[in-house]
Amino acid sequence: MPSADIRTSLADAAPTPFWLDDPDRPRALPRLVGDEHCDLLVVGGGYSGLWTALLAKERDPDRDVVLIEAREAGWAASGRNGGFCAASLTHGIDNGVARWPGEMAQLEKLGLENLDAMESAVGRYGIDCDFRRTGEIDVATEPHQVTELHEAHARVTELGLHAGELLDRDQVRAEVDSPTFLAGRWDREGVAMLNPARLAWGLRRACRELGVRFYENTPALRLAARPAQLAVRTPHGRVFARRVALGTNAFPSLVRRVRPYIVPVYDYALMTEPLSAEQLDAVGWKNGQGLSDSANHFHYFRISADHRILWGGYDVLYHFGSRIHPDYDQRPETFHTLARHFFRCFPQLEGLRFTHSWGGVIDTCSRFSPFFGTAHDGRVAYAAGYTGLGVGATRFGADVMLDLLGGERTERTELEMVRSKPLPFPPEPVRWAGIGITQRALHRSDARGGRRGPWLRALDRMGLGFDS
Repeated sequence: MPSADIRTSLADAAPTPFWLDDPDRPRALPRLVGDEHCDLLVVGGGYSGLWTALLAKERDPDRDVVLIEAREAGWAASGRNGGFCAASLTHGIDNGVARWPGEMAQLEKLGLENLDAMESAVGRYGIDCDFRRTGEIDVATEPHQVTELHEAHARVTELGLHAGELLDRDQVRAEVDSPTFLAGRWDREGVAMLNPARLAWGLRRACRELGVRFYENTPALRLAARPAQLAVRTPHGRVFARRVALGTNAFPSLVRRVRPYIVPVYDYALMTEPLSAEQLDAVGWKNGQGLSDSANHFHYFRISADHRILWGGYDVLYHFGSRIHPDYDQRPETFHTLARHFFRCFPQLEGLRFTHSWGGVIDTCSRFSPFFGTAHDGRVAYAAGYTGLGVGATRFGADVMLDLLGGERTERTELEMVRSKPLPFPPEPVRWAGIGITQRALHRSDARGGRRGPWLRALDRMGLGFDS
């Protein structure tokens, strides 16, 4: 497709996340002014913090809970993602098998129970977020990816785990039609599609209905430990709490020793205008599954309740010094690349226009799945490192944090996954250089039929396993 036509398709795209561009977006709540006292302070109003506050009140309705959020609930990754809500707690079964093969049956069980509990909560609290248990198809778009899909399916099956359903070229194109699709693996039960911003807003409402005191536009600036309580300073007041749960994810942790484990990276997405009846017929997609391709630099894509296509992924950008800035939310060259790839995947949709283009920061760690811990004699808990699969896993992470803060030994806290940490990232400038070298090596691997060069093989031996 000519560059001029791609530019035309992007010409009217609003530089804002589609999900947050909603007339029903709730008004911001007041900021904290003065001092507050509580049993539990939750820092962060994304999914991690929202689930922690909600579950804390469900466990003990008399617990006094305060939540503070630097901007508005769901404004960051929780309101900007693709709306893929996966049962996986390990960033996919393949990553989990590589790291915790002995625990995977248990982790898969816990993940499905977690997704079931999310679905139940959505219904119980009347959260209107288009929650649909459609599943997800991993598609192969290159011959070597077909082989990799079959090999991964065989490995998982040998371990007695649910490996999904293999689809050949005709079967996958019968679900969603693209000339680039060669095969697929469909997880029918382990992924739901939803409206991410409306999930966050619904959780905020549910928290407040249960009695959580909620302050927005209230960034946490500093955490200080005192003998009888913890104190968190904000611009216009302080919160004194017996326990603190940190759900800040990509943003700098109030526990400084956690920071080397996290790298903030930027991800980007486009949303199309609604498809016409003829365009819908041309692509099929009657079952509404989420899809992603199998490349190292992969795309994720899904169809919305109003028949738009969200198309995201591919470029993942890290900025020197782990910088986070609103200017990074827009990247025209990435949007042009995404649009070009979109029309390569769906040439039958030529002429379709994009209405929204946006980016946002997510947290990643060297094992691509969340890690957990405590500080200040067990009075502070944290969970981070979700690497783009936090829509579902943050609820599990909230349960882990509450277990840790309560000093409880549970099935969750006994997991090696919960008790272990990823390898930390090196300091700058080694961090920036290493990430850049890895990104280039992943691009070369995609261009060379999936062959992993010396750098990627060295990372594999170190247990880093950069494969997505």
